[in-house]
Amino acid sequence: MPAPYLSEIEAPSRADVDALRGLTLLEFGTNWCGHCRAAQPVVNQGLADHPQWQHLKVEDGSGRALGRSFRVKLWPTLVFLRDGQEIARLVRPTSLTELNAVWADLNRV
Repeated sequence: MPAPYLSEIEAPSRADVDALRGLTLLEFGTNWCGHCRAAQPVVNQGLADHPQWQHLKVEDGSGRALGRSFRVKLWPTLVFLRDGQEIARLVRPTSLTELNAVWADLNRV
């Protein structure tokens, strides 16, 4: 069973996210979202192939401060961070190829 999304109470604040060090994949979605559930095998395999990335799953919804601060509109939204700063974004990934293309682009930078 996939890891649950962190609730609003459990989720880090924007200041906490901005202070993160290293590489982080910040995933916004919900446990009941069909697109989110469908993307889990893709995200999990991508993370298995890139173990240097920390993974935070944050439950999003109307009025949720962290999601709004990242201007999340659709789920799942994957925000790639380096030292707390957004370096890439992928919305509603459907294939490992699509996810790996983002990681390949990031490795070129």
